[in-house]
Amino acid sequence: MTANIVLSAARPAISYTHNNKCYVNITNRCTLICTFCPKSGGNWTIGNHNLKLKNEPTVAEILAAVGDPRRYTEVVFSGLGEPTMRLYELLDAAIELRSLGGRVRVDTDGLANIVYGRDITPDLEGIVDSLSVSLNAQTPKVYGHCCQPPRVEDYHAMLEFVVRAREFVPQVTVTAVEGVAGVDIAACEKLARRLGVKFRARTLGVID
Repeated sequence: MTANIVLSAARPAISYTHNNKCYVNITNRCTLICTFCPKSGGNWTIGNHNLKLKNEPTVAEILAAVGDPRRYTEVVFSGLGEPTMRLYELLDAAIELRSLGGRVRVDTDGLANIVYGRDITPDLEGIVDSLSVSLNAQTPKVYGHCCQPPRVEDYHAMLEFVVRAREFVPQVTVTAVEGVAGVDIAACEKLARRLGVKFRARTLGVID
């Protein structure tokens, strides 16, 4: 599949397509500084897509970049940043995309409740069809090493977010990246079962 927007090395992508999914890049800001994130090493590309934004797109620009969402199996708010850093723009765009017949997934680190100082999971009801939450590690210690969270309580806040989100989002999946030092994929999968959600092991550098 080709990207919605013609790309060059200098032109950042608001959206790109892969495996009949449309991925939407709305911010480069992040809550975490993950050691395995491409941009930690100065690489702002995924595949051939330059994701280093010059400006954060407006809701209108997001919708224009996606186009008709019915062309895709789902529209995924992802990018090389944490999409919930722009929660209200994300929700406004998602409402419109779903009204046009689209299906919306959000890839998140699960720390929005801390960022906004409140439980934002009810805001997702009827707007977000599925969540992919970056569990990333089986213990707070490993999480601290590989994700470098700003607060010691962030790991448990992420777990609480997962449990709360089950009440408002039809499908919740947690993920961890294979090959990251200290990460035990089997233990992460067991933790997902205890949380009552699905688990997916990711491959570093592979779009999913």
